[in-house]
Amino acid sequence: RGEALGAREEEEEEEEGCRRHREPLEAFCKEDAALLCAICRESRAHRAHTVLPLPEAVREFEEQIQAGLQTLKDDRDKLLELREAEMRRNW
Repeated sequence: RGEALGAREEEEEEEEGCRRHREPLEAFCKEDAALLCAICRESRAHRAHTVLPLPEAVREFEEQIQAGLQTLKDDRDKLLELREAEMRRNW
């Protein structure tokens, strides 16, 4: 049991780091939508791309999600108002 738990923890750690270089993921490539370690970030594959520090990328995504959520809430409110108006009209 202890061995299985240890193996599972090692797998989780591998998933959190770069599979290629086994370094911590600390950047986000916007063009490739990929998490990068420091070594990947300096590679030719990403050198010309827009790369953000991970906390900044997280903030951008959170802002986009919040804006999208607000739009959905506004649309839902409009639909509920239309539905209510239609129900009143039918009565």
